[in-house]
Amino acid sequence: MSNLCLTSSVHNHSNLCDGQSSLQEMAVAAWKQGVTTLGFTGHSHTPCDLEYCMSPSRTARYKGEINRLKAQYAGKMDVLCGIEWDQFSDEEPNGYDYWIGSVHYLRGPVTGKYYEIDWRESDLHTCVDVEFGGDGLAMAEAYFASVAQVAEKKPTILGHFDLIKKLNGKGEFFNESSPRYRDAALNALRQAIKHCTVLEINTGGYKAGLGVPNPTPDVIRRYRELGGEKITFGADAHKPEHIAFHFADAAAIAQEAGFRYYVRFKEKKPEYLPIQ
Repeated sequence: MSNLCLTSSVHNHSNLCDGQSSLQEMAVAAWKQGVTTLGFTGHSHTPCDLEYCMSPSRTARYKGEINRLKAQYAGKMDVLCGIEWDQFSDEEPNGYDYWIGSVHYLRGPVTGKYYEIDWRESDLHTCVDVEFGGDGLAMAEAYFASVAQVAEKKPTILGHFDLIKKLNGKGEFFNESSPRYRDAALNALRQAIKHCTVLEINTGGYKAGLGVPNPTPDVIRRYRELGGEKITFGADAHKPEHIAFHFADAAAIAQEAGFRYYVRFKEKKPEYLPIQ
């Protein structure tokens, strides 16, 4: 039996996009770790960055391989075919068991250039200087405005809510205690609640060395205080050993914020499981 406190992992990638392992390898690892619901979420086709996403042909292969895994693990582990849809994707997230709505890029208001927000510090410096006149908080406000727009599309799950802070370190680009930052984040949270999307607690922040998930514990608490009720857990795993990465820590943070249950998906419907 599993000794995991959470047995549903809904945010996982494979080598059909920017992951390092095959779908089969990820499924075997999940089963061995005691996962009972494994959701794959390949990156949707996004023309502004073709290196990290699935091409149409790979998307078809992705769906076919997951259908095979569903049959292979039937009665043992629920395997779900999801998609991580980016704001600038050119495909609609239809025909999947669920979808995660995420923001990975900002489009510069001056040049129209796309900037990946969680990859290179040099890119973010250019974005702040060229697109926002050196005002890092304006960049953060633009990011959360994009998150709010994604929430308005009513994704099943809203992914890594505050990913913009991944490269911020100790305030490299903006002050996370600023009222401007907090107001922008709160507005996006309100949109998530209004449109009944599930907030992902993404443990990728631990992999990035932040010591906390995305969103941070204070954001999770604020979400609960505002009336948010729906959370789920994702590792943003790109290799097998991260499928349930730091789930115990994330579960403890959720409980401290007042959550007793989390959402998993079965036959495209949400189920509420206790956080143990």
